[in-house]
Amino acid sequence: MRSQSPHSLSSAMPDAVIALPFGRMGLYCSEQAVLRLDYLAPDAPLSAPESPLCRALTAQLHAYCDDPGHRFDLPLAPVGTAFQQRVWALLRQIPPGQTRSYGDAALELHSAARAVGQACAANPFAPIVPCHRIVARAGLGGFAHSTAVDGYLLAIKRWLLVHESPRDSLALVSHA
Repeated sequence: MRSQSPHSLSSAMPDAVIALPFGRMGLYCSEQAVLRLDYLAPDAPLSAPESPLCRALTAQLHAYCDDPGHRFDLPLAPVGTAFQQRVWALLRQIPPGQTRSYGDAALELHSAARAVGQACAANPFAPIVPCHRIVARAGLGGFAHSTAVDGYLLAIKRWLLVHESPRDSLALVSHA
């Protein structure tokens, strides 16, 4: 999960910047695939999607915000290392409303928790590839290279988890 920051792969301008209930999102699309999504600062200027794929992506992101069970079905650019792709595939298997710890994901992948965290941080497709569903054993953990408890990026992670959670299981999110 990435935010627009020095950690981004490119300083290219997004093809669109949209407002969603949790904040602003930059969309990057080619004609064939979604290239990446970035969580942007709350005051990022909006720009309408123009390409058919960016318009479809916008519609699917809004559908997800209306229904956390929405399944994204857009083509994603083939990026990432083999290990990152394994982590991202695992993330897509975690149902909405459920989480796994970095350690549990690492055990399943025969890896280290830190490596799972780094793959989550490198994820260019959040929330389509839901890295927000990986949490620290003692709370939310980091998000988009941020560990600041009061930062807007952790507020986004908290919103996504609350949005997906059954209303009787919000202890992790509200007490983190």
